Amino acid sequence: MARLNTDMKGRKARFVWNEFLPTLGVNGTMGRTNWASSQSAMIGMPGTATSIPGLGTEYDRVLVTDPFSLPNWFVQAQFSAELIFSFALIEGIKSIKLDYDASRISLEKAKLQMEQGVRKMYNGILLLEANVALLQESFENAKRQTNMAEANFRAGLVPRLAWLQAQVAVENMKPAMNDLENTLKTLKGNFALFCGLPYDALIELEPVELGGNYISPDMNDFISRSASGKPDIQELQANIITLQTQRKALRLQAYTPYLRFGWTMSTLFNPMLNPFKDSWFTKDSWTSKGQAGGSFTITLGWSINSLFPFTKEGQTRKDLEAGVQIQNIALAQMIRETELEIFTKINSLEKIRSSTEAQQATVDLAEQSYRLTEEAYRAGLQDLQSVQNAALALNQAKIQLLTQQFNYLNDLIDLEYSIGVPFGTLGSSGTK
Repeated sequence: MARLNTDMKGRKARFVWNEFLPTLGVNGTMGRTNWASSQSAMIGMPGTATSIPGLGTEYDRVLVTDPFSLPNWFVQAQFSAELIFSFALIEGIKSIKLDYDASRISLEKAKLQMEQGVRKMYNGILLLEANVALLQESFENAKRQTNMAEANFRAGLVPRLAWLQAQVAVENMKPAMNDLENTLKTLKGNFALFCGLPYDALIELEPVELGGNYISPDMNDFISRSASGKPDIQELQANIITLQTQRKALRLQAYTPYLRFGWTMSTLFNPMLNPFKDSWFTKDSWTSKGQAGGSFTITLGWSINSLFPFTKEGQTRKDLEAGVQIQNIALAQMIRETELEIFTKINSLEKIRSSTEAQQATVDLAEQSYRLTEEAYRAGLQDLQSVQNAALALNQAKIQLLTQQFNYLNDLIDLEYSIGVPFGTLGSSGTK
């Protein structure tokens, strides 16, 4: 939609010179007079020299016939050309070009938002794949624990109940695995459609680097960048400039005169003939060239309607002025919201970094605890419940760690969009 809108405005900007083309028109009018009209004819009688203009022959007598009625219906054809010039026209042309520039910014914003969504969905798929892998690892561990429980039962170290509990734990994990795998399949289908691929396209994503791209952001620098670099702010600034130009055009239209150049050429169906009975395509059907109507006019005018605030033109100008004020307020509000957004994102990044470091230590402890508990269970010193609890704690710690790491990447993507730098700039080599 943004591309089509840009193409439409680009075509309008390329042909903006057509404002200087005259408006051409052809029209035909058929009408009927309310009252019948009559006319007398002059007939020359041969004789001594008497000249009657228009008859081309000399006569000594002229016979004037009795009046006869003319047809009530008449037909007129007209061709017209008109060109209006004003100072507002120049500003209107400028407004069209600025509107095209604003639409290109909107198109670039749409592309960036699309890329932002793709990148975050990409990370979401990787996180879900990691969760599926952890759950499969837990499932394999649960099956191994079932085998150990069976071996311990046959060795007389644990009761049969412990073996049955291990089997139940394995079976209980299967629905959760199926649900998570179906969720992953659905997310990949949505991702494929988002990228313009068939929903069942085979998608294999390259892993991203985790835990090694922490940045030391400069909040003041990022806020100053966002004021001129965020696509949303750029789009709003371009729209404000366009509205200001349109407002100037309306003011010029209200306070400056205009020139109208007009040219018309018209011809009338012979009033002596009836358009419903006589032919339209004979030599005498239409008035001759010398009798045809038409004119060339130059008009200097000034529309005073917009000078009064209660007229439609005056209200339009007031509405546009209010629109400019509204957009300026929205721009100021967006800048403040962006400052708050960057402040929140930077704090979130710092929090995630410290939490990730602590969570990594938690994962190391959980792995050590699980390993020792499993060894004790194998030796018959711990029950199955202890092993399952240690495995659950390890799995939760790993999921928390992965979630924090992917949240950090997504916050970096949002921060890059807000300050107007290419995606991957902050995540690849720190601050730039």
